[in-house]
Amino acid sequence: MATAVFLGFILLSLYLALRSKKGHRKQDVHDFFVASGQFGTCLVFFLTAGEIYSIGTMVGFPGGIYAKGPTYGVWFLGYILLAYPLGYFIGPKIWTAGKRYNAITLPDLFKGYYSSRLLELVVAASAILFLLPWGELQFTGLVAAFKGLGWNFPPICLILIAALLAFTYVAISGVRSSAYIAILKDILMVVAIVITGVAVVRQAGVAHVLQVASLHVANTMNARQLTFSMSTILFQSLGFYMLPVGVQFFFTAKSGDTIRRTQMVMPLYMLMYPFLVLAAYYALSQNLHLASPNEAFFAAATRLLPDWLLGLVAAAASLSGLLVLAGLCLAIGPIVTRNLLPHLPESRQKHAAKIVIAVYLLVSIVMTLLTPNLMLTLVNTTLYGVTQFFPGVLIILLSLRVRAVAVALGILTGQVLAIVLYTTQVDLGGFNLGLLCLTANVAVMVLVNGAEKLAGVHAPRHTPHGRV
Repeated sequence: MATAVFLGFILLSLYLALRSKKGHRKQDVHDFFVASGQFGTCLVFFLTAGEIYSIGTMVGFPGGIYAKGPTYGVWFLGYILLAYPLGYFIGPKIWTAGKRYNAITLPDLFKGYYSSRLLELVVAASAILFLLPWGELQFTGLVAAFKGLGWNFPPICLILIAALLAFTYVAISGVRSSAYIAILKDILMVVAIVITGVAVVRQAGVAHVLQVASLHVANTMNARQLTFSMSTILFQSLGFYMLPVGVQFFFTAKSGDTIRRTQMVMPLYMLMYPFLVLAAYYALSQNLHLASPNEAFFAAATRLLPDWLLGLVAAAASLSGLLVLAGLCLAIGPIVTRNLLPHLPESRQKHAAKIVIAVYLLVSIVMTLLTPNLMLTLVNTTLYGVTQFFPGVLIILLSLRVRAVAVALGILTGQVLAIVLYTTQVDLGGFNLGLLCLTANVAVMVLVNGAEKLAGVHAPRHTPHGRV
Protein backbone atom coordinates (compact mmCIF):
# COMPACT_ATOMS: atom_id res chain seq x y z
CA MET A 1 0.00 0.00 0.00
CA ALA A 2 2.82 2.40 0.86
CA THR A 3 4.42 1.86 -2.55
CA ALA A 4 1.09 2.45 -4.33
CA VAL A 5 0.55 5.77 -2.50
CA PHE A 6 4.15 6.79 -3.16
CA LEU A 7 3.92 6.04 -6.88
CA GLY A 8 0.61 7.90 -7.06
CA PHE A 9 2.21 11.10 -5.78
CA ILE A 10 5.19 10.70 -8.12
CA LEU A 11 2.79 10.39 -11.07
CA LEU A 12 0.94 13.46 -9.83
CA SER A 13 4.23 15.38 -9.74
CA LEU A 14 4.93 14.40 -13.35
CA TYR A 15 1.44 15.58 -14.32
CA LEU A 16 2.11 18.94 -12.62
CA ALA A 17 5.41 19.24 -14.49
CA LEU A 18 3.62 18.66 -17.79
CA ARG A 19 0.87 21.09 -16.76
CA SER A 20 3.47 23.80 -16.09
CA LYS A 21 4.46 23.70 -19.76
CA LYS A 22 1.00 24.83 -20.89
CA GLY A 23 1.33 28.10 -22.81
CA HIS A 24 5.13 27.93 -22.75
CA ARG A 25 5.96 25.21 -25.25
CA LYS A 26 8.61 27.26 -27.06
CA GLN A 27 10.84 28.32 -24.19
CA ASP A 28 13.94 30.42 -24.75
CA VAL A 29 16.86 30.18 -22.35
CA HIS A 30 15.50 32.89 -20.02
CA ASP A 31 12.10 31.24 -19.74
CA PHE A 32 13.60 27.80 -19.19
CA PHE A 33 15.90 28.86 -16.35
CA VAL A 34 14.19 31.90 -14.74
CA ALA A 35 10.63 31.79 -16.17
CA SER A 36 11.25 35.12 -17.96
CA GLY A 37 10.80 36.81 -14.57
CA GLN A 38 7.04 36.12 -14.61
CA PHE A 39 6.42 34.31 -11.30
CA GLY A 40 4.10 35.91 -8.78
CA THR A 41 4.27 35.67 -4.99
CA CYS A 42 2.75 32.20 -4.73
CA LEU A 43 5.13 30.45 -7.14
CA VAL A 44 8.22 32.30 -5.88
CA PHE A 45 7.22 31.41 -2.32
CA PHE A 46 6.90 27.68 -3.01
CA LEU A 47 9.93 27.60 -5.28
CA THR A 48 12.28 29.19 -2.75
CA ALA A 49 10.77 27.24 0.15
CA GLY A 50 11.22 24.05 -1.85
CA GLU A 51 14.94 24.74 -1.99
CA ILE A 52 15.26 25.80 1.66
CA TYR A 53 13.13 23.10 3.29
CA SER A 54 14.55 20.05 1.59
CA ILE A 55 15.10 16.44 2.55
CA GLY A 56 17.60 17.76 5.08
CA THR A 57 14.68 19.23 7.03
CA MET A 58 13.14 15.78 7.49
CA VAL A 59 16.47 13.99 7.94
CA GLY A 60 19.19 16.35 9.13
CA PHE A 61 17.34 18.42 11.74
CA PRO A 62 15.71 15.56 13.70
CA GLY A 63 18.95 13.60 13.29
CA GLY A 64 20.87 16.46 14.91
CA ILE A 65 18.36 16.71 17.76
CA TYR A 66 18.55 12.93 18.25
CA ALA A 67 22.34 12.98 18.41
CA LYS A 68 23.07 16.30 20.16
CA GLY A 69 19.88 17.40 21.85
CA PRO A 70 18.18 20.82 21.79
CA THR A 71 21.51 22.71 21.62
CA TYR A 72 21.69 21.63 17.97
CA GLY A 73 18.37 23.32 17.26
CA VAL A 74 19.52 26.69 18.59
CA TRP A 75 21.90 27.50 15.75
CA PHE A 76 19.90 25.57 13.13
CA LEU A 77 16.72 27.57 13.74
CA GLY A 78 18.59 30.75 14.60
CA TYR A 79 20.38 31.22 11.29
CA ILE A 80 17.22 30.57 9.28
CA LEU A 81 15.23 33.13 11.27
CA LEU A 82 18.01 35.71 10.97
CA ALA A 83 18.33 35.08 7.23
CA TYR A 84 14.73 36.03 6.42
CA PRO A 85 15.02 39.72 7.45
CA LEU A 86 18.28 39.85 5.50
CA GLY A 87 16.53 38.34 2.48
CA TYR A 88 13.75 40.92 2.81
CA PHE A 89 16.27 43.71 2.16
CA ILE A 90 18.83 42.15 -0.19
CA GLY A 91 16.48 39.89 -2.19
CA PRO A 92 14.76 42.75 -4.08
CA LYS A 93 18.13 44.41 -4.70
CA ILE A 94 19.52 41.17 -6.16
CA TRP A 95 16.43 41.01 -8.40
CA THR A 96 16.98 44.62 -9.53
CA ALA A 97 20.63 43.94 -10.33
CA GLY A 98 19.60 40.81 -12.22
CA LYS A 99 17.22 42.84 -14.38
CA ARG A 100 19.88 45.46 -15.03
CA TYR A 101 22.42 42.92 -16.29
CA ASN A 102 19.97 40.48 -17.88
CA ALA A 103 21.25 37.84 -15.47
CA ILE A 104 20.30 34.19 -15.24
CA THR A 105 23.11 33.02 -12.98
CA LEU A 106 25.03 34.42 -10.01
CA PRO A 107 28.22 34.75 -12.13
CA ASP A 108 26.16 36.86 -14.57
CA LEU A 109 25.81 39.48 -11.81
CA PHE A 110 29.57 39.60 -11.28
CA LYS A 111 30.20 39.74 -15.03
CA GLY A 112 27.70 42.57 -15.50
CA TYR A 113 28.87 44.78 -12.65
CA TYR A 114 32.64 44.23 -12.62
CA SER A 115 33.17 43.57 -16.36
CA SER A 116 35.92 41.12 -15.45
CA ARG A 117 36.35 37.78 -17.20
CA LEU A 118 38.71 36.62 -14.45
CA LEU A 119 36.20 37.30 -11.68
CA GLU A 120 33.40 35.70 -13.69
CA LEU A 121 35.49 32.53 -14.06
CA VAL A 122 36.42 32.48 -10.36
CA VAL A 123 32.78 32.74 -9.29
CA ALA A 124 31.53 30.26 -11.90
CA ALA A 125 34.19 27.60 -11.31
CA SER A 126 34.04 27.79 -7.50
CA ALA A 127 30.23 27.80 -7.53
CA ILE A 128 30.23 24.52 -9.47
CA LEU A 129 32.95 23.06 -7.24
CA PHE A 130 30.99 23.73 -4.06
CA LEU A 131 27.63 22.70 -5.53
CA LEU A 132 28.79 19.32 -6.88
CA PRO A 133 28.77 17.50 -3.51
CA TRP A 134 25.16 18.49 -2.86
CA GLY A 135 24.05 16.05 -5.53
CA GLU A 136 25.53 13.21 -3.52
CA LEU A 137 23.77 14.43 -0.40
CA GLN A 138 20.40 14.34 -2.18
CA PHE A 139 21.09 10.88 -3.62
CA THR A 140 21.93 9.60 -0.13
CA GLY A 141 18.67 10.96 1.29
CA LEU A 142 16.64 9.66 -1.63
CA VAL A 143 18.04 6.14 -1.25
CA ALA A 144 17.03 6.25 2.44
CA ALA A 145 13.51 7.38 1.49
CA PHE A 146 13.16 4.61 -1.12
CA LYS A 147 14.39 2.01 1.36
CA GLY A 148 11.80 3.25 3.83
CA LEU A 149 9.23 1.86 1.41
CA GLY A 150 10.79 -1.57 1.76
CA TRP A 151 12.48 -1.41 -1.63
CA ASN A 152 15.47 -3.75 -1.55
CA PHE A 153 16.97 -2.82 -4.90
CA PRO A 154 20.75 -2.25 -5.12
CA PRO A 155 21.71 1.38 -4.34
CA ILE A 156 22.79 1.99 -7.93
CA CYS A 157 19.25 1.22 -9.14
CA LEU A 158 17.69 3.60 -6.62
CA ILE A 159 20.18 6.34 -7.52
CA LEU A 160 19.47 5.92 -11.24
CA ILE A 161 15.73 6.19 -10.57
CA ALA A 162 16.29 9.44 -8.66
CA ALA A 163 18.56 10.88 -11.38
CA LEU A 164 16.07 9.98 -14.12
CA LEU A 165 13.20 11.66 -12.27
CA ALA A 166 15.24 14.82 -11.59
CA PHE A 167 16.31 15.06 -15.23
CA THR A 168 12.71 14.51 -16.39
CA TYR A 169 11.42 17.32 -14.19
CA VAL A 170 14.05 19.72 -15.55
CA ALA A 171 13.72 18.63 -19.18
CA ILE A 172 9.93 19.13 -19.28
CA SER A 173 9.85 22.88 -18.65
CA GLY A 174 12.85 23.90 -16.56
CA VAL A 175 12.17 26.06 -13.53
CA ARG A 176 8.43 26.14 -14.24
CA SER A 177 8.05 22.43 -13.53
CA SER A 178 10.09 22.83 -10.31
CA ALA A 179 7.76 25.59 -9.13
CA TYR A 180 4.60 23.57 -9.76
CA ILE A 181 6.01 20.44 -8.14
CA ALA A 182 7.19 22.51 -5.16
CA ILE A 183 3.56 23.25 -4.28
CA LEU A 184 2.80 19.52 -4.01
CA LYS A 185 6.06 18.81 -2.21
CA ASP A 186 5.53 21.51 0.44
CA ILE A 187 1.98 20.38 1.19
CA LEU A 188 3.09 16.77 1.53
CA MET A 189 6.11 17.67 3.65
CA VAL A 190 4.16 19.77 6.15
CA VAL A 191 1.40 17.16 6.38
CA ALA A 192 3.92 14.32 6.86
CA ILE A 193 5.79 16.17 9.61
CA VAL A 194 2.66 17.33 11.45
CA ILE A 195 0.92 13.93 11.41
CA THR A 196 4.06 12.23 12.69
CA GLY A 197 4.33 14.75 15.53
CA VAL A 198 0.64 14.38 16.37
CA ALA A 199 1.05 10.60 16.37
CA VAL A 200 3.85 10.98 18.94
CA VAL A 201 1.58 13.07 21.16
CA ARG A 202 -1.26 10.55 20.91
CA GLN A 203 0.96 7.53 21.45
CA ALA A 204 3.35 8.69 24.18
CA GLY A 205 2.41 12.20 25.27
CA VAL A 206 4.58 15.30 25.17
CA ALA A 207 5.59 15.29 28.84
CA HIS A 208 6.69 11.66 28.82
CA VAL A 209 8.70 12.00 25.62
CA LEU A 210 10.48 15.15 26.79
CA GLN A 211 11.21 13.68 30.21
CA VAL A 212 12.70 10.43 28.93
CA ALA A 213 14.63 12.10 26.11
CA SER A 214 16.21 14.58 28.54
CA LEU A 215 17.97 11.63 30.18
CA HIS A 216 19.86 10.97 26.95
CA VAL A 217 20.82 14.46 25.75
CA ALA A 218 22.16 17.63 27.34
CA ASN A 219 19.79 20.56 27.69
CA THR A 220 22.43 23.20 28.41
CA MET A 221 25.33 24.69 26.45
CA ASN A 222 28.93 25.00 27.48
CA ALA A 223 31.05 27.99 26.42
CA ARG A 224 32.35 26.20 23.31
CA GLN A 225 28.86 25.27 22.12
CA LEU A 226 27.61 28.81 22.71
CA THR A 227 30.50 30.24 20.69
CA PHE A 228 29.77 27.84 17.86
CA SER A 229 26.03 28.61 17.88
CA MET A 230 26.41 32.39 17.84
CA SER A 231 29.14 32.47 15.18
CA THR A 232 27.32 29.91 13.02
CA ILE A 233 24.01 31.81 13.21
CA LEU A 234 25.74 34.96 11.94
CA PHE A 235 27.82 33.24 9.25
CA GLN A 236 25.13 30.99 7.78
CA SER A 237 22.53 33.76 7.75
CA LEU A 238 24.90 35.75 5.51
CA GLY A 239 25.39 32.78 3.21
CA PHE A 240 21.76 31.68 3.18
CA TYR A 241 20.97 33.46 -0.09
CA MET A 242 24.42 33.17 -1.65
CA LEU A 243 23.77 29.69 -3.00
CA PRO A 244 23.65 30.11 -6.81
CA VAL A 245 20.34 28.23 -6.85
CA GLY A 246 18.70 30.72 -4.48
CA VAL A 247 19.97 33.76 -6.37
CA GLN A 248 18.68 32.27 -9.63
CA PHE A 249 15.25 31.71 -8.10
CA PHE A 250 15.08 35.41 -7.17
CA PHE A 251 15.35 36.19 -10.88
CA THR A 252 12.07 34.32 -11.53
CA ALA A 253 10.04 36.95 -9.65
CA LYS A 254 7.90 39.61 -11.33
CA SER A 255 9.20 42.36 -9.08
CA GLY A 256 11.19 43.18 -5.98
CA ASP A 257 7.95 43.49 -4.02
CA THR A 258 7.13 39.89 -4.93
CA ILE A 259 10.30 38.80 -3.14
CA ARG A 260 9.54 41.00 -0.12
CA ARG A 261 6.12 39.39 0.27
CA THR A 262 7.59 35.89 0.17
CA GLN A 263 10.16 36.76 2.84
CA MET A 264 7.44 38.12 5.12
CA VAL A 265 5.50 34.85 5.23
CA MET A 266 8.39 32.39 4.94
CA PRO A 267 8.89 32.11 8.75
CA LEU A 268 5.49 30.40 8.98
CA TYR A 269 7.26 27.23 7.87
CA MET A 270 9.11 27.23 11.19
CA LEU A 271 5.91 26.07 12.89
CA MET A 272 6.65 22.50 11.73
CA TYR A 273 9.94 22.24 13.64
CA PRO A 274 8.37 21.42 17.05
CA PHE A 275 6.81 18.36 15.41
CA LEU A 276 10.24 17.32 14.11
CA VAL A 277 11.64 17.70 17.63
CA LEU A 278 8.87 15.45 18.97
CA ALA A 279 9.68 12.79 16.38
CA ALA A 280 13.38 12.89 17.30
CA TYR A 281 12.62 12.76 21.03
CA TYR A 282 10.22 9.86 20.47
CA ALA A 283 13.03 7.89 18.80
CA LEU A 284 15.21 8.67 21.83
CA SER A 285 12.56 7.77 24.38
CA GLN A 286 11.84 4.41 22.73
CA ASN A 287 15.55 3.55 22.69
CA LEU A 288 15.34 2.69 19.01
CA HIS A 289 18.56 1.23 17.65
CA LEU A 290 19.33 3.32 14.59
CA ALA A 291 22.13 2.75 12.11
CA SER A 292 22.44 6.56 11.87
CA PRO A 293 20.87 9.52 13.73
CA ASN A 294 19.50 10.62 10.34
CA GLU A 295 17.01 7.75 10.56
CA ALA A 296 15.28 9.27 13.62
CA PHE A 297 12.30 10.82 11.82
CA PHE A 298 11.65 7.85 9.55
CA ALA A 299 12.02 5.45 12.48
CA ALA A 300 9.32 7.33 14.39
CA ALA A 301 7.06 7.49 11.34
CA THR A 302 7.49 3.77 10.61
CA ARG A 303 6.63 2.86 14.18
CA LEU A 304 3.61 5.15 14.53
CA LEU A 305 1.91 5.54 11.15
CA PRO A 306 -0.19 3.15 9.07
CA ASP A 307 1.24 1.77 5.86
CA TRP A 308 -0.54 4.17 3.49
CA LEU A 309 0.69 7.21 5.41
CA LEU A 310 4.25 5.92 5.16
CA GLY A 311 3.80 6.20 1.40
CA LEU A 312 2.92 9.89 1.85
CA VAL A 313 5.95 10.46 4.11
CA ALA A 314 8.26 8.76 1.59
CA ALA A 315 6.76 10.82 -1.25
CA ALA A 316 7.30 14.06 0.71
CA ALA A 317 10.92 13.16 1.46
CA SER A 318 11.60 12.01 -2.09
CA LEU A 319 10.11 15.09 -3.73
CA SER A 320 12.12 17.27 -1.32
CA GLY A 321 15.35 15.65 -2.46
CA LEU A 322 14.36 15.58 -6.12
CA LEU A 323 13.52 19.28 -6.15
CA VAL A 324 16.89 20.23 -4.70
CA LEU A 325 18.57 17.95 -7.23
CA ALA A 326 16.56 19.62 -10.02
CA GLY A 327 17.52 23.03 -8.63
CA LEU A 328 21.20 22.09 -8.72
CA CYS A 329 20.78 21.04 -12.34
CA LEU A 330 19.07 24.33 -13.19
CA ALA A 331 21.96 26.25 -11.59
CA ILE A 332 24.94 24.30 -12.91
CA GLY A 333 23.63 23.98 -16.48
CA PRO A 334 23.53 27.71 -17.32
CA ILE A 335 26.71 28.47 -15.34
CA VAL A 336 28.58 26.17 -17.71
CA THR A 337 26.86 27.28 -20.93
CA ARG A 338 26.76 31.03 -20.17
CA ASN A 339 29.79 31.69 -17.98
CA LEU A 340 32.33 28.99 -18.76
CA LEU A 341 31.38 28.94 -22.48
CA PRO A 342 30.61 32.65 -23.06
CA HIS A 343 30.68 32.48 -26.85
CA LEU A 344 27.87 29.93 -27.04
CA PRO A 345 24.83 31.61 -28.70
CA GLU A 346 21.73 31.95 -26.51
CA SER A 347 19.74 29.93 -29.04
CA ARG A 348 21.92 26.91 -28.24
CA GLN A 349 22.35 27.42 -24.50
CA LYS A 350 19.20 25.57 -23.41
CA HIS A 351 20.03 22.45 -25.43
CA ALA A 352 23.67 22.53 -24.31
CA ALA A 353 22.59 22.99 -20.69
CA LYS A 354 20.49 19.81 -20.86
CA ILE A 355 23.59 17.92 -21.97
CA VAL A 356 25.57 19.49 -19.12
CA ILE A 357 22.82 18.50 -16.67
CA ALA A 358 22.89 14.88 -17.86
CA VAL A 359 26.68 14.81 -17.51
CA TYR A 360 26.46 16.40 -14.04
CA LEU A 361 24.02 13.75 -12.86
CA LEU A 362 26.21 10.96 -14.22
CA VAL A 363 29.31 12.43 -12.55
CA SER A 364 27.41 12.78 -9.26
CA ILE A 365 26.30 9.14 -9.46
CA VAL A 366 29.84 7.92 -10.11
CA MET A 367 31.30 10.07 -7.31
CA THR A 368 28.54 8.95 -4.94
CA LEU A 369 29.39 5.30 -5.56
CA LEU A 370 33.19 5.55 -5.79
CA THR A 371 34.18 8.35 -3.41
CA PRO A 372 31.39 8.69 -0.82
CA ASN A 373 33.69 9.80 2.01
CA LEU A 374 35.32 12.51 -0.10
CA MET A 375 31.94 13.80 -1.22
CA LEU A 376 30.52 13.89 2.30
CA THR A 377 33.58 15.86 3.42
CA LEU A 378 33.07 18.37 0.61
CA VAL A 379 29.37 18.70 1.46
CA ASN A 380 30.34 20.25 4.77
CA THR A 381 32.42 22.89 2.98
CA THR A 382 29.61 24.02 0.64
CA LEU A 383 28.34 26.88 2.80
CA TYR A 384 31.90 27.79 3.76
CA GLY A 385 32.64 28.24 0.06
CA VAL A 386 29.56 29.94 -1.35
CA THR A 387 29.28 32.44 1.51
CA GLN A 388 32.57 33.93 0.31
CA PHE A 389 30.54 35.49 -2.53
CA PHE A 390 28.72 37.71 -0.02
CA PRO A 391 31.18 40.67 0.04
CA GLY A 392 31.25 40.77 -3.78
CA VAL A 393 27.47 40.69 -3.99
CA LEU A 394 27.14 43.38 -1.31
CA ILE A 395 29.45 45.62 -3.33
CA ILE A 396 27.15 45.18 -6.34
CA LEU A 397 24.02 45.95 -4.31
CA LEU A 398 25.58 49.09 -2.78
CA SER A 399 27.27 50.21 -6.05
CA LEU A 400 30.67 50.53 -4.41
CA ARG A 401 33.91 51.09 -6.33
CA VAL A 402 36.13 48.07 -5.76
CA ARG A 403 38.57 46.48 -8.17
CA ALA A 404 37.53 43.12 -9.62
CA VAL A 405 40.94 41.59 -8.90
CA ALA A 406 40.57 42.49 -5.21
CA VAL A 407 37.17 40.77 -5.06
CA ALA A 408 38.52 37.69 -6.87
CA LEU A 409 41.53 37.36 -4.55
CA GLY A 410 39.29 37.82 -1.51
CA ILE A 411 36.94 35.05 -2.66
CA LEU A 412 39.79 32.65 -3.42
CA THR A 413 41.47 33.40 -0.09
CA GLY A 414 38.30 32.66 1.86
CA GLN A 415 37.52 29.47 -0.06
CA VAL A 416 41.01 27.97 0.02
CA LEU A 417 41.40 28.83 3.71
CA ALA A 418 38.02 27.18 4.46
CA ILE A 419 39.05 23.93 2.78
CA VAL A 420 42.44 23.92 4.53
CA LEU A 421 40.99 24.64 7.99
CA TYR A 422 38.24 22.07 7.56
CA THR A 423 40.41 19.24 6.25
CA THR A 424 43.14 19.82 8.86
CA GLN A 425 40.54 20.10 11.66
CA VAL A 426 42.13 23.17 13.23
CA ASP A 427 40.73 23.84 16.70
CA LEU A 428 39.18 27.33 16.82
CA GLY A 429 37.56 26.91 20.22
CA GLY A 430 34.12 26.40 18.69
CA PHE A 431 34.29 29.53 16.51
CA ASN A 432 32.80 28.91 13.08
CA LEU A 433 35.71 28.61 10.65
CA GLY A 434 33.59 30.00 7.82
CA LEU A 435 33.19 33.32 9.63
CA LEU A 436 36.96 33.49 10.14
CA CYS A 437 37.47 32.81 6.43
CA LEU A 438 34.91 35.47 5.51
CA THR A 439 36.85 37.96 7.65
CA ALA A 440 40.06 36.99 5.83
CA ASN A 441 38.22 37.40 2.52
CA VAL A 442 37.22 40.98 3.34
CA ALA A 443 40.67 41.81 4.72
CA VAL A 444 42.44 40.64 1.55
CA MET A 445 39.94 42.46 -0.64
CA VAL A 446 40.43 45.75 1.25
CA LEU A 447 44.23 45.42 1.30
CA VAL A 448 44.52 44.60 -2.42
CA ASN A 449 42.10 47.34 -3.41
CA GLY A 450 43.94 49.85 -1.23
CA ALA A 451 47.34 48.75 -2.49
CA GLU A 452 46.30 49.29 -6.11
CA LYS A 453 45.06 52.76 -5.28
CA LEU A 454 48.30 53.62 -3.50
CA ALA A 455 50.20 52.34 -6.52
CA GLY A 456 48.29 54.77 -8.67
CA VAL A 457 45.96 52.21 -10.26
CA HIS A 458 42.69 53.89 -9.55
CA ALA A 459 39.35 52.17 -10.15
CA PRO A 460 37.45 53.87 -13.00
CA ARG A 461 34.14 55.43 -12.24
CA HIS A 462 31.01 53.28 -12.26
CA THR A 463 29.26 53.33 -15.62
CA PRO A 464 25.71 52.37 -16.62
CA HIS A 465 27.17 49.14 -18.00
CA GLY A 466 28.48 48.17 -14.59
CA ARG A 467 32.22 48.54 -15.27
CA VAL A 468 34.25 48.99 -12.10
